[in-house]
Amino acid sequence: MKPNSLSSPRKKAGYLALKSLAVYILAAIAEIAGCYSLWSVLKLGKSPLWLIPGAVSLCLFAWLLTLIDTPAAGRAYAAYGAIYIAASIGWLWLVEKQRPDLWDLAGLAFCLAGSAVILFAPRSA
Repeated sequence: MKPNSLSSPRKKAGYLALKSLAVYILAAIAEIAGCYSLWSVLKLGKSPLWLIPGAVSLCLFAWLLTLIDTPAAGRAYAAYGAIYIAASIGWLWLVEKQRPDLWDLAGLAFCLAGSAVILFAPRSA
């Protein structure tokens, strides 16, 4: 009989970590896009019709966070914060064409480390 590919706790933890990272990245893109639609209307003079896909994007963001494998919403949101910061730094660089400086990257490193502690720390049941 072939063992289940996720049978070992280590493999399962690795799978959950990759799943969480993928969900957080998608959620960050959805949140930034949704918030940017409002920014575009209020700051850049875009049509209010930009708010429609923005609202859909923000709903997608909220739904995606429910896919994180933790019973505590607050913990999922807290850990997500660092991924949002990473995506925002990426947005700054790729969309706004402003290269992040050393302080942006140092702050991001601290946030990512904190997020990993919150999300992946062993917890008692």
